[in-house]
Amino acid sequence: MTQAFDICIRGGGIVGSTLALLLARERLHVGLVTQAAKPGAGGAAPADDVRAYALNAKSRALLESLRCWPDPQHATEVLSMQVKGDDGGEVNFSTADLKVPGLTWIVDVPVLEARLAQAVRYQPQIELLDAPQAAGLTVICEGKTSSTRTEFGVDFQVKPYPQRAIAARLTSERAHGQCARQWFSQGEILAFLPLDGPQGNSVAIVWSVKEGNAQALLDDAPAVFCQKIEAASQGCLGHLTLSSARSAWPLQKASAERWGGVHAGKAWALAGDAAHNVHPLAGQGLNLGLADVAALTKTLHEREYWRKVGDEKLLRRYERSRKAEVATMGATMDGLQQLFWHSGAPWQSLRNWGMNGFEHSGAVKQWVARQAMGF
Repeated sequence: MTQAFDICIRGGGIVGSTLALLLARERLHVGLVTQAAKPGAGGAAPADDVRAYALNAKSRALLESLRCWPDPQHATEVLSMQVKGDDGGEVNFSTADLKVPGLTWIVDVPVLEARLAQAVRYQPQIELLDAPQAAGLTVICEGKTSSTRTEFGVDFQVKPYPQRAIAARLTSERAHGQCARQWFSQGEILAFLPLDGPQGNSVAIVWSVKEGNAQALLDDAPAVFCQKIEAASQGCLGHLTLSSARSAWPLQKASAERWGGVHAGKAWALAGDAAHNVHPLAGQGLNLGLADVAALTKTLHEREYWRKVGDEKLLRRYERSRKAEVATMGATMDGLQQLFWHSGAPWQSLRNWGMNGFEHSGAVKQWVARQAMGF
């Protein structure tokens, strides 16, 4: 069969579009298969998209190299971070203490996707497709609900959590002060992500709640929902007003047994949520996905001149370059989820003692923070 493309990417979300642009710079002919929107699944943006991602320095540098980084109004720099436990435990980070320009950046997803889509349209090496076509290598970037992993014989192992994530946007009485905030309480995790630039008084929330509590929160009247958020956030930003729809999705830890190979004569690779899912409590999901596409592009760029893009040994190199880091991050997030999920005095004392110990750990705290920030 004649192969019209060097690479066919299935999934036109942030990960797939970024990969397409990186590979186009390598002068590879890329087919990008777009897909319908699926809230929380890494697809294209739905009409009322409430998503916002925390992106680290490596992710920012990657997107800036493609001239797709949003302006400061839509990529709010985080200067401090407060994490509070359920019995006095507390961890704080700041740019001053860590001597970095920004802890992370909270990026408005619809704006980022629009920037990427525009760049893709003006890249002659990329062709938008309605359906997959033959290629030297197929890369699956369809998100965690990918329907085509099984086509290539991929075993995707899933560990569901008894939680759902609820996302929304709120307007606050007080400005956020470029501070990201997080509260752990009785098995639930609430995060405030600052939006709309340095002077903004808007936040994106991600509330990981127990499965049995999720539907009631989604059905609450907006004023009642906001009252519950105010209570959970200890009134830190004053009166809150719901400014968007609410969306929700189940949480899970998952990983593919293999990230690349050859199946029935067709070469394939996975990237992003199609390859791995982690709990969102540290906001590392998209950072891991962008690191995947950077690693895959580097592997293809550095290949021996006689290796084709679908060479199985080449794909194993890519897998080895990423699997250990992702496994470590997944295990760490899973351990934290388990630690904060359990109720009862012994667990509560243990986790808050651990938070306070980490807060005063000096060099250890700085090293962990810089790793998460991509420095």
